[in-house]
Amino acid sequence: MTHSLHIDWTACRGRGACTELLDGLDRDEWGYPLAVDGSGSNVPVPRRDMAAAREAVALCPLQALSLHRSDAPARPSRATR
Repeated sequence: MTHSLHIDWTACRGRGACTELLDGLDRDEWGYPLAVDGSGSNVPVPRRDMAAAREAVALCPLQALSLHRSDAPARPSRATR
């Protein structure tokens, strides 16, 4: 099972906490998160980074992040367990 981190850029204000927690994210010049691999708003999350991804979702002050299971067409949730 794989997961992806969805970034809602309309809700994000570029505070950058998520980019500090996850290796797969970088920041643009305004502080908004960007996928290092260029995958857009749905960033693949390796199994080893799941704890950091959950923390990023929980700490996002504007709820601009959500985790999704990539192998199931499920409704998005704030945290996948």
